[in-house]
Amino acid sequence: MTTKKLGSQTAALSNPPSIAGHANVVGKKEGEGPLSDSFDYIAPDDTFGESTWEKSESAMQKQALNLALNKAGQSASNLDWLFAGDLLNQCIGSSYAAREQSVPFFGLYGACSTMGEGLALASMTLDGGFGEWAGVVVSSHFCSAERQYRTPLEYGSQRPPTAQWTVTGAGAAVLAREGPGPYVTHVTVGKIVDKGIKDANNMGAAMTPAAASTLAAHFKDTGRSPSFYDLIVTGDLGSLGSELLLELLRQDGIQLSNHVDCGTLIFDAQEQDVHCGGSGCGCCAAVLTGYLLNGMRAGRWNNILFCPTGALHSPTASFQGESIPGICHAIAISTTKS
Repeated sequence: MTTKKLGSQTAALSNPPSIAGHANVVGKKEGEGPLSDSFDYIAPDDTFGESTWEKSESAMQKQALNLALNKAGQSASNLDWLFAGDLLNQCIGSSYAAREQSVPFFGLYGACSTMGEGLALASMTLDGGFGEWAGVVVSSHFCSAERQYRTPLEYGSQRPPTAQWTVTGAGAAVLAREGPGPYVTHVTVGKIVDKGIKDANNMGAAMTPAAASTLAAHFKDTGRSPSFYDLIVTGDLGSLGSELLLELLRQDGIQLSNHVDCGTLIFDAQEQDVHCGGSGCGCCAAVLTGYLLNGMRAGRWNNILFCPTGALHSPTASFQGESIPGICHAIAISTTKS
């Protein structure tokens, strides 16, 4: 029997799906950052015309998905599957956004790694022959995340230096079983890694061991070296987590000279008060569907390893003294199918 599995964690797709369309929408603060030219829509304020922050997040998802579908030349009714997620309880941002689409729906929760989880599942589904088109859309919103995970904005609490700023944004990708690149060629599914970090204001430290574990597994399973990729992009480790990642990999004999992090790319650390950088599902989703994929289409990069990370905790678990489990999925994206 043939298998598409490489090693312990990686799937090599025999018919890599095409990323036929991709788009993003972001809030005002994100639009003031260094990647403003890569965003499809920058809202003049963060309400997106809605009466609550949660409804605003749903509005972002609907708009991002519609923009991605338009770029792919498709309508929502042509999607065989929709994979969507956010940071809110019961994924209400996604389910409320999808209720008007009438598309077979998978609600996902991988915290800030959800874009990677969605791309992995959508790609394997299409590679397996289970449909021709799949959509992936994820979002986060600074105000809805603050209300759920920390304190309402009215409380005005002060952030410690290790904290990160949840991105207000959504990113969507439409995948096709056939079509021109970029293509998703390999998927390395992460394992839960928990090194006992309990500080909910230090997500970078909590997620970094999972990123190191997944990257090491990807290189071992595929036989590729880090230099195979033009960029190795982690999601939302921020400045502190990025430093920790390079050190952990060095200890394992892996040198990264081509690493960047979505959390440090999306904001200007010198001009915008974001402490260790950006975070949230929308951070890596907006960076991928704008800056990174636009760069691949422009010929700037041919091979990218996209590795969003997530902290799989909750306020209840934190109040009970639990440590924070981390996860990271690695998605290999190439301009060719090889």
